[in-house]
Amino acid sequence: MVAGRAARRTGRARRTGRAPRPRRARPRPRPRVPGGVTGVRSPGRHAEGEPGVEDVVAEVIRQWRAIHPGLDTAPLAVIGRITRCAALLQQAEEGPLSREGLVRAEFDVLTALRRLGPGVTPTRLARETFSSGAAVTKRVRRLQERGLVERRPDERDRRVQHLALTEDGRVLIDRIMPDQVGYESALLSGLPEERRDELAGALAELLVVLEGRLGGLIG
Repeated sequence: MVAGRAARRTGRARRTGRAPRPRRARPRPRPRVPGGVTGVRSPGRHAEGEPGVEDVVAEVIRQWRAIHPGLDTAPLAVIGRITRCAALLQQAEEGPLSREGLVRAEFDVLTALRRLGPGVTPTRLARETFSSGAAVTKRVRRLQERGLVERRPDERDRRVQHLALTEDGRVLIDRIMPDQVGYESALLSGLPEERRDELAGALAELLVVLEGRLGGLIG
């Protein structure tokens, strides 16, 4: 069949005196990149230091460069991607936390109380979870209503509250912690182990910098 089509094209070319046009090659499918996102590697379209994988943030950066050519978009490449990753993780509707009716912020409270043990003050809990005092109060109230957290006034100063997990709270966190770690491991499975180690190290450095500059503003 292919030979027949080629012969017909050659015959038409002889009658018209024109050479047959070459067939167009089919475009290759875009490769799959870590995380299941379709992307293309095009070093010529990225500024030096930017990753070669297309994502939403890369498009945002190009748009801002078109609007404001003199704008330094390097911070967007880092902060923009961290912010989007955090938003995706916060909005995830599947996983152990959602099945237990918990959100990430409440899970962080429970894990902090499990790690620190009984007698934690709301102020200490706010520092541990990088949250405001008002946010911690609201989360503790919801968890207390579920019977997972309890408050006890200080014996010497009843204005001071001490927080602890109830027995139900301890059982819950011990049960779902392995499942949650396994779920998070699955989310990172698209990255090779060495890349995960590199990313963890880079994020640790950034965290130290941000804690030194912004840590005092939270609480």
